[in-house]
Amino acid sequence: MNLNFILPIAILFGATAVRCEEAAPKVSAVKIAAGTNGESIVTLAAEIQKNLGLEITNIVATEWSPEIKALGQVVDPAPLAELLMDYGRVLMTFDTSHQELERAKQLKKDGNLSEKAFLEAESAYRQNFSAVMVVWQKIGATWGKKFPEMFGEIVVPPGSPRKMNPAVDDATKPGNLIRIDLPVGERGLNLGAARLEPLAKSESPITAYFFDALPAVDPQTQQLGVLFWRQTGQLIPGEAVTAFIKTGVEPIKGIVIPASAVLRHDGKAWIYVQVSETNFSRREISLDRAMEGGFFTSELSTTNQLIVTGAQAMLSAELSAGNSGAHEH
Repeated sequence: MNLNFILPIAILFGATAVRCEEAAPKVSAVKIAAGTNGESIVTLAAEIQKNLGLEITNIVATEWSPEIKALGQVVDPAPLAELLMDYGRVLMTFDTSHQELERAKQLKKDGNLSEKAFLEAESAYRQNFSAVMVVWQKIGATWGKKFPEMFGEIVVPPGSPRKMNPAVDDATKPGNLIRIDLPVGERGLNLGAARLEPLAKSESPITAYFFDALPAVDPQTQQLGVLFWRQTGQLIPGEAVTAFIKTGVEPIKGIVIPASAVLRHDGKAWIYVQVSETNFSRREISLDRAMEGGFFTSELSTTNQLIVTGAQAMLSAELSAGNSGAHEH
């Protein structure tokens, strides 16, 4: 056997083994203790922190405007468009009968129209007005009171142009209206802007503003439906969305936890807070209050420092030490 060939291989594998030992911290160098609130306190020497590539930073103060999380769906505008077309048709008929009535009044005044003909013109006017009101009320009962308010006056001087809000036409364009079902019991709130998250990933943020509350709660779910008007982004009719709606409640002071500081373990979200030069507290956090760049919490302050890089490596070191029984009491 050629010993000259075997020796370099042995040296190579030996060197590799040394490097692997240097890359991973020794379990004995990692200690775990229980904090006052039951959280894990991990002790790591500065040298090991460096080997793990840990980056620690202060956290940024911010304010959180309380939100309501609710589910919704982009409205199919076809039923609304059909009702608006019906409204336009009955308005045209009504305007014609209005002109005929005014003409009949003048003819009767001049003695050129019989009483019977005048009463027929007056009856047609009243019938057509009632037809307008039926559709007007149906729109309000289905879509809320805001739309009828945008139609303007029903009775206008004969020959005068109607002044209907142009936004009415925009409501019938696909993707503009979103129905959001508020959580049970939530109503009478001062709703503001909403951030919408569809199931499909969007390259740009989708925002909407509160338009109107629907006139009745769902008899099965007992949830109140509200309409939001899309402001930015793109949506498709029928698309499901999750809405995060701002309310009129006073903002809460807190901090932003960077997304890079968050790790997942056992189905929960965690962060490492530095409590001293060598001690770190692993704490569970809620991800319910997402915001740009991370997550809001009021349980920490700007005096706290977090591991923002290497949190997963830190968890591996902690779990390895825990399995080996390296605990402090």
